[in-house]
Amino acid sequence: MSSASDLAALAGLLADETRAAMCLALLDGRAWTAGELAGHAGVAPSTATEHLHRLVKGGLLTERKQGRHRYVQLADPAAAQLVEDLAARLEPETPRGGLRAVTASAALRRGRTCYDHLAGRLGVAVTDAMTAGKMLDQDGGFALTAYGKEWLVSTLGVSLEAGRRPLARACLDWTERRHHLAGVAGARLCEAFLERRWVTRIGTGRAVRVTPDGTRALRSLLKTEVV
Repeated sequence: MSSASDLAALAGLLADETRAAMCLALLDGRAWTAGELAGHAGVAPSTATEHLHRLVKGGLLTERKQGRHRYVQLADPAAAQLVEDLAARLEPETPRGGLRAVTASAALRRGRTCYDHLAGRLGVAVTDAMTAGKMLDQDGGFALTAYGKEWLVSTLGVSLEAGRRPLARACLDWTERRHHLAGVAGARLCEAFLERRWVTRIGTGRAVRVTPDGTRALRSLLKTEVV
């Protein structure tokens, strides 16, 4: 059983603004170099390396080396869930820093990736549409229905092999204050949307936008519109 000191040590990993900023950036689900994270957090590369070492040692991040570069990413979906759940407990703050910051914040609220699934208004709208279409049962414990499984496999051509990970899980959206779909189903849905270019990433961050093809697909397949 974990001790109080273990819990305190884990909490301490995120009790630093630089490390917290790095973990939030890695919620885009991709691997970043130490240099990229240093630039994002506004610290020197040597300082970033120290923080990343602590996060890797603490089990929140994992690293791999490729050539001369060192890449880090969140260790697993559970680590991503921990960061996102903590963020969901915060009151959304008014973006500061001028028009650019406001625009970036608005893009994240419209649509973003939450580790490996869709979040923001886009993620919530897709979740609501799947619930209305009897693909997702939010009353019986947030589970895919038999029709939902069939729809994902036959319509989107995804695999729902879950392993030890939940097939479907409710993830509280930190901007919408409502649940969006996570778990294996949420991850496969996001993969399919990105591969079909129904959604594309905006720049190098977490924000995504719905493409014209995506708008038509959402309207046709899920009877929903995302503004």
